[in-house]
Amino acid sequence: MSDHDQNEQSKAAVKSAPFEVATPKRTKEIIAKYGFSFKKSLGQNFLIDQNILNNIVAAAELDETKGALEIGPGIGALTQRLAQAAGKVAAVEIDNRLIPILKDILAEEQHTTVIHGDVLKLDLKQLFEEQFADVTGVSVVANLPYYVTTPILMKLLEEKLPLEHIVVMIQKEVAERMAAKPGGKEYGSLSVAVQYYCVPKLVCTVPHTVFIPQPNVDSAVIKLSLRDKPAVDVPDEEHFFRVVQASFAQRRKTLANNLTAFVGKERREALTEMLLKNEIDPIRRGETLSLEEFARISRSMLEAGWGAQAVKS
Repeated sequence: MSDHDQNEQSKAAVKSAPFEVATPKRTKEIIAKYGFSFKKSLGQNFLIDQNILNNIVAAAELDETKGALEIGPGIGALTQRLAQAAGKVAAVEIDNRLIPILKDILAEEQHTTVIHGDVLKLDLKQLFEEQFADVTGVSVVANLPYYVTTPILMKLLEEKLPLEHIVVMIQKEVAERMAAKPGGKEYGSLSVAVQYYCVPKLVCTVPHTVFIPQPNVDSAVIKLSLRDKPAVDVPDEEHFFRVVQASFAQRRKTLANNLTAFVGKERREALTEMLLKNEIDPIRRGETLSLEEFARISRSMLEAGWGAQAVKS
């Protein structure tokens, strides 16, 4: 084979070889071929470890009857794996410079659609109707930029999309907070919000050394399995989450002090009585409360007429 033929074969391999993007060599070749430069403002870090990709795809429990929504596909390393595992893949990428790269690399994947857009601004219900009408279930699978992890996850959960799992690689510290149990320093309003909708499970940790470029912190893969119904029964979700946020407003303060600031000083005595009636010690801190205890507080406040319009804003 001539040098010319070898060069042409190498270019074709960059474009179409399955499972080849996630290596240091191939990632660098693609970056050089397309003259791509990383935007720090978009939190771009490309994964170069195939074992981590295997763990992510396995956690999503995909098959040919399932669909996968990928957020932030980058140059398509994970997208390639998803295309082999799922019956339909939709990949949403915010950086328009990556769209032609993705379309080249994924050219042979007939059941994969690349969408240019910001997932925080997209009508996801419409996207699901257009992309996943013929599948039996959908999972979100993504390597999320650290700076938009929480907004994206909360949008996915609050819109009550027909999801089975959300499998994401995020900052390790944030993943630990999502899976945290009451009583630990990691447990907070994010833990409660995620566990209200999902059952979280840490899949694996991901060292910062397996990315190009390398981020400053380690990551983790977390699997969020959507519950058939929320973990606790509350009459007003908005009020429930306001109570949770108020309880963690100042972590060093007691529950009574934080909630007094929420409902108003004139209700402090009644608040203390309400907590005791619910078998919750007013001097406890928010980080010790279970979801059910937060739900009891919210229900009691609403019964007392301390609804969203009645509490101190």
